[in-house]
Amino acid sequence: MNDKPRYEEFDSPGAFRRTLARLMGVGPDSFPAGARLMADWIDTSLGPMVAVADDRALHLLEFVERKILPAELKRLEASFGGIGLGRPDVVALAAEELGAFFAGRSARFTVPLAPSGADFAQRVWQALRDIPAGETRSYTEVAAQIGRPDAVRAVARANGANPIAVLIPCHRVIGADGSLTGYGGGLWRKQRLIDLERGYAVGLS
Repeated sequence: MNDKPRYEEFDSPGAFRRTLARLMGVGPDSFPAGARLMADWIDTSLGPMVAVADDRALHLLEFVERKILPAELKRLEASFGGIGLGRPDVVALAAEELGAFFAGRSARFTVPLAPSGADFAQRVWQALRDIPAGETRSYTEVAAQIGRPDAVRAVARANGANPIAVLIPCHRVIGADGSLTGYGGGLWRKQRLIDLERGYAVGLS
């Protein structure tokens, strides 16, 4: 597996503001006050993640350099009328639980999630959340789990479109032959996440 590449890190809110503005294609002073959705970053041992939430649920959680992130941000911006800067309680909880996860203390997440997607994608994402930490499934197994054994390719597309990394564990889906397959955050992260989860017993809380 490739060594960890260099990734962007944030040492101040200003640095995050500038990066988020670049990702969204706006000026650094363009973030509206009082927006329903708020964006902040969460530091992890695998690099910083962008988190977007309202006061009820998390809508987006992605590693900063994921190629699809700009499109995801623009979709949320259009759907909710803007994205502001700040850390709702939901993001604070996500940061706390991710900290415990990456420290090897807990693989249990209680953060309320609200990923946007069609009914089929929602079924796939729920199936991913049902995979215990430390275990993996193939796309074929996930398709069978949701009662659509004929929809393996559609399951793979929904897996790749997952907008909430780690908490919806698309990294737990691998090839039928046991090989790693595409992961938006990078295959090196997928391997690190799988390795980390091997230390968790099934049902660990």
